[in-house]
Amino acid sequence: MTQLPRFFLLFLLAVGQAHAWSLFSGSNEEERFPGMGGDFTLRSADGPISLKDFRGKLVLIYFGYTSCPDVCPTSLGALSSALKKLSDREMARIQPIFISVDPERDDPGKLKDYSAYFHPKMIGATADLPYLKDLAKRYGAFFRKAPVEDSTLGYAVDHSSTIYVVNEEGKLVDMIQHGGSPKLILQHLRKALDD
Repeated sequence: MTQLPRFFLLFLLAVGQAHAWSLFSGSNEEERFPGMGGDFTLRSADGPISLKDFRGKLVLIYFGYTSCPDVCPTSLGALSSALKKLSDREMARIQPIFISVDPERDDPGKLKDYSAYFHPKMIGATADLPYLKDLAKRYGAFFRKAPVEDSTLGYAVDHSSTIYVVNEEGKLVDMIQHGGSPKLILQHLRKALDD
């Protein structure tokens, strides 16, 4: 019988901590992904870029790598098709960023060419591996190096496939999962632009 009161006290403590966190963290009920996302600084072919550089724009972030055989081209191809359906006015308010989680092979020059293939406005960027691991964790992304036998590449990178949508104030407001059609991605983008 002593377990029940102890469990109840632990439950009340957890509820109290959650309530205190909501009061002092500055988050509100409208924030969809509290504690996730945040600023970053990465290397690109045109110099360092930070998320805060794009305040006032809707930033679309995708974690991947240029040697990815199928997942990245599929997701970025769908994103590219959606971006092409936006008006010039809408596109002026959007900044896509491709973040490579394979800095060993993806230098800024290679990333610039790869990203431009999908959209001329897309920026390709990367950073050192420990920084990328922390950044991916903050956004809820996952990646890990996976050895590939009998391949000239030597390894692949297993990774999640999500388009992260960051609003004009730098807050993560949406996640578009892999497999979304260009039409679905377009719906998500227009909703974020209207909010």
